[in-house]
Amino acid sequence: MRLKKEFITHESDGEQILVSSDTAAFSGLARSNSTAAFIINCLKKDTTVEEITERMAKEYDAPKDVIARDVARIIEQLKSIGALNL
Repeated sequence: MRLKKEFITHESDGEQILVSSDTAAFSGLARSNSTAAFIINCLKKDTTVEEITERMAKEYDAPKDVIARDVARIIEQLKSIGALNL
């Protein structure tokens, strides 16, 4: 899975903004916190939910089940706006 090329990211003042350049997809922008930004950055290359979870477990001091739940939630939100190539 990978972030669609039509979705552009921009970081400003510690916040990441995701913008769609595809008029057929999500119209608008989505702001994300640092956790979601980490996940989105992972999705700039082909990856899996498991790989993202592992990378986050190395980066953040949190229980792996909590990380997995957060990753799944963000992935579902990105799917709902058509931001992912599955």
